[in-house]
This record gives sequence, C-alpha cells and structure tokens, in this order.
Amino acid sequence: MARSFLLWLPPLSALDGSDAPADVAWLRVEDGAIVDSGQDDGWVDAWERSDDAVESDDRLIALAPAADVPLRWHHFPDAAPAQAAAAARIEALRDSLGDPASLHVVAGTPASAGQAVPVAVTSHAAMTAWTVWLAARELEVAAILPAAATVPPPEPDALWSAEVGGEQIIRTADRAYVSDPALDPLIAAGRDIAPLDPDVMREALLLSLAAPPLDLLSGAWRPKRRWALDPALLRLGKRLLAALVLVSLAIPLVHALRLASDTRRADEAVVATAKKAGVTAPDAAAAEAELDRRLAAAGGGPLAFSVPASALFGAMRDTPGVTLKSLSHRTDGTLTTTLAAPRVDDLNQVLLALQARGYRVTAQPMAGTDGQQMANITVRAVP
Repeated sequence: MARSFLLWLPPLSALDGSDAPADVAWLRVEDGAIVDSGQDDGWVDAWERSDDAVESDDRLIALAPAADVPLRWHHFPDAAPAQAAAAARIEALRDSLGDPASLHVVAGTPASAGQAVPVAVTSHAAMTAWTVWLAARELEVAAILPAAATVPPPEPDALWSAEVGGEQIIRTADRAYVSDPALDPLIAAGRDIAPLDPDVMREALLLSLAAPPLDLLSGAWRPKRRWALDPALLRLGKRLLAALVLVSLAIPLVHALRLASDTRRADEAVVATAKKAGVTAPDAAAAEAELDRRLAAAGGGPLAFSVPASALFGAMRDTPGVTLKSLSHRTDGTLTTTLAAPRVDDLNQVLLALQARGYRVTAQPMAGTDGQQMANITVRAVP
C-alpha cells in the first residue's frame, strides 16, 4: 500500500528564532485518497501510526507556506525543457530583491517544450529554519514542495482563491502567492477572484503528490545520498559467499580424494605386477626396492650401462662438436668418459643436460694435444 504523509511547515514568522507551535496542518494519504487530516498537534500520533512499519513505502512530504515561497510561471515557447528551466532561474534572480547569494531559487523542468516553467524563490535562511525544525522532531522528509505549487491554474482572465493548509492562496495565470486583502484587488485589476472548489483543490493536491512540479530539496539543499543495503540482497550475498567457500573447499578436497584413489590403484597395480615377477611385497615401495635390488644384482636396472649411457649420448646429440674419446662402466653404476670439444661451453652444455636429467656429474678439465678442450667426466647412474 502506497502511503504518504503531508505536513505543512510553519511560516518563518511563527518560528521567529524560537520553537514553533506544534499545531500545523497535516494529511494522511493512502492509495490516492485522503484518509485523515487535521490542523493541530494530532499529526504526531498520525505520523507514528503511519510509521509503524519501517519497511513500508511510507514517505513524508513537507509543504512550504506560500507566505515564504511565492511562485511564478515563465514561458519560453522556443526553448527546450532544460534550457527553459535555466532561463527561468535567471529571470527569477533578476526580478528578486536582496543578495542573490542568500536566495534559494528552484525551477521545475517542464515535460515538453513550450510549457510554462514554475519557479520558487525563497532564502537559504528559510531552508535552514525549516530543516532545523524538522531535525528537532527527528523527521526526514522525502521532498519539500511549495504549497502554492499545488493550486491549479485558473480560467483565462480569472483568478483562483484557495485555502491550502490554513493559508489563503491567490493563483493567477502566472503567479501564486499568499492573499493580501489590500493588494488582491489591485493585482486582479478588475478580474474576478473566484473561490476554488475544495474538491477540485483536493484533487489538485493529490496530483501534485504524484508528480511534484518542483522540489525545494535541490541544489545546495539536495540530501546527500546515503547507501543502504537491501536486506534481501544482503541475505543473498551471504548465501552466495557461503556457497563460494563451500565450493572452494570442495574442489581441492575432491581433487585430493581422486589423487589418493588413483595412487592407491597404481600401488595395487605395482604390487600385482611385482607378484607376477615373483616378488611378494606389502606395498609398492617395498616391491620397487626389491625389484631394484634384484636388477642391481643382475647388473641391470638403473645401474645398468645402458641407462646412463643413453643419457650421455642424448646430451651429446643436442650439442654438435662434442666427441667421445673413451668410455667405461663400473658395477656400481658409475659411467666414466672423456669428452672433447672445440670450446669449453660445448662441454658445459653436455654437463648441464645430464644434471637436468637428475644425474650427479663431476668433471675434470684438461688440455688436449690437438688444441681441443677435454674433460674427464663421471656420471652417477643413480641420482
């Protein structure tokens, strides 16, 4: 249910540097209909009743008195809406008295080109007084509308006289201001000042709430935007964060379980293969150790001549220019060789290649008789 609470601000003359009386005009609007109203201090209880649900769509709107915020409508038929609003503010400042820096001028933006632009003129002192009055009552308003802006325009060559929030407001084709019995006939200049039907005024007021012509909370008085977290979005964010943490933990856990399962199957395959070779062992490590022992006893396995020799020949193949002068192999798996090359760098490349394959290499350089660089190298078959 869309609900609004209208509260008329006290005139500056009532504030007069002190606290204003609590008796002000107010309205409660629900779904486009006025359900309660008054012009007393009953608005306190009425607002508390409308504010009983914090998460509802209730909004508080203040109406500034016409005595302190008169309105005028300017016409710029050939200007775009934004240009017309800017020009209207300039015109209002030019026609106003007092220091321009002390004035608060607000112009509405017409819906289309050629429409009249409403301009409200008040002072920063008035805005300060009203905001202090609201803050003293811990009220936060969604908008401050000039009460004069709610009066609809009259028929051509006529004037309206309407009562809004205890004020008698005169509305001409291009102005809206508080009534003055001495000045009204002079301003009317012979035109009729007809009283506006209360029902028509009520409908116009409700339409102004739906589409405010302008808001005094603009410019320097625009409320600073405050970020508020939607509780539903906050709950969703917490759930997503929890799901992300669970997934982050589940991925390495599943990977570890799969790795453990694959390792267990591989160990079982090793034990089964060793059993076929006549080796009975409780686990893969014991089976591998027993197979290495038997291969070493038979002169094979990693201690065999072919293992380090193939690594040596592979390293020499990647380094053209290196030649083999001698080669021998011991039963402990050590390969001894003498290499020759035009440059020491070529020999070093062979040594680095063997080390990269996990072998322990030692080298003793010496000079060859034919000018080549030579080195006596030992290669351990087992790293």
